[in-house]
Amino acid sequence: MDQSLSWIATAATIIAASVTASNLGARITGYGFAIFMIGSIAWLAVGLGTGQPALVWTNAVLTFLNLFGVWRWLGRQARIEEGGIAAAQDSRRAPSETLFPVSVLTKAEVISREGQPLGHCVDAMAGCTSGRVAYVVVAEGGMAGVGEVLRRLPWDGCRVDEARIEAPLGQTQFCALEQLEPDHWPAR
Repeated sequence: MDQSLSWIATAATIIAASVTASNLGARITGYGFAIFMIGSIAWLAVGLGTGQPALVWTNAVLTFLNLFGVWRWLGRQARIEEGGIAAAQDSRRAPSETLFPVSVLTKAEVISREGQPLGHCVDAMAGCTSGRVAYVVVAEGGMAGVGEVLRRLPWDGCRVDEARIEAPLGQTQFCALEQLEPDHWPAR
């Protein structure tokens, strides 16, 4: 029994770590914490069954922390993201400018004016007084951040549509944009 529980705990922990580390949005992260909770409960049972008090205490605390993660990501954060999406959808029917949640600027797919994928937005720089976006940082290529190239895409002419940013340029123009060092971005 302890052997089966330890394999369940191992699998749940590995799957949960993969899901949570992927950072694919509030709901997916919340599901990762739910899977982590299955793992921590299984490890807690293994610790109880094998007389390992350190494993018991560690996983009792981790179960509580995973419960907090489920509440935070499946509860609070998911509702906040849904609020931003609802406001953006409602603004399409309003007579004023259409809105988008600024959180899109940390995860949106960036496409060319022809609809070709250019990369994913990883952040944006905006004026402290004006609130206007100056540029977005787009990651292209690589895998999980390894081997990616960061480019500075000026905000002028960009458009947000759902969870995508439409750039006012083609693939060749995009590839000619300034490359950025991950830890040193321009002030202008």
